[in-house]
Amino acid sequence: MSELKSPTAHTGGELLLLWSLPVIVLIWFGSYLGFPGFVNPMSPSLTADQVSDFYFDDRNLPRIRYSMIVFNWFAVGLVPFLALIAMQMKRMAHHTPIFRYCFIGSIAGGPTLFTVADLFWLIAAFRPERDPAIVQMLNDIAWITFTCQVGYLVSQNAFLAMAIYLDRQPRPVFPRWVGHFNLITAAAMIPAAFAPMTMEGPLAWNGLLSFWVKNISIAAWIVVMLVVVGQTLYRRRGEEALAA
Repeated sequence: MSELKSPTAHTGGELLLLWSLPVIVLIWFGSYLGFPGFVNPMSPSLTADQVSDFYFDDRNLPRIRYSMIVFNWFAVGLVPFLALIAMQMKRMAHHTPIFRYCFIGSIAGGPTLFTVADLFWLIAAFRPERDPAIVQMLNDIAWITFTCQVGYLVSQNAFLAMAIYLDRQPRPVFPRWVGHFNLITAAAMIPAAFAPMTMEGPLAWNGLLSFWVKNISIAAWIVVMLVVVGQTLYRRRGEEALAA
């Protein structure tokens, strides 16, 4: 009987983590819509008074505070899913675990920096009597941290792609196209690193490349990897059940 239960025992916890991600994503999406600075991205060209007025508008202030609190609660929600990907990398046919270790070292950076950006948005909205210039500075720190600190995201995708390409099993853990997809996603995020160089155009933190392309790429990566990891886990569950 214990052998018959082994497939569930092996994959049950992983599937629990897998299916917790859609719930967290829905919470993120609700918070995203709740923050007025995301629905219509704030311009870096706003004056200090305009930034202060944005934060302390009677309609915006509670939305900013509550959305950032929720984001901070659930910002680490992606970590279990990223750890789940690392577990699949452990099953790849490599002569060295270095790619998995590099991936693990990279995955903590993205959620951490996102949490730091949330914190600065929250601090900016803390004191209505604060000097508008200081509010503007806190807003700048939040947006630049959120937008241009993409190094961890790019590196995690690159390490995952290399691990996929070098997985030489007859039936690899992830299809080869997933490696291509990770490299394309990494390339799409690179322009956001240059957001501090300009206040206008596609590279500005509210621009086409730095905001829309980067964030849509991240959202697409989460959805695609959720499906791919799910297929891998259910395939493995079926193989273990057959072997048992």
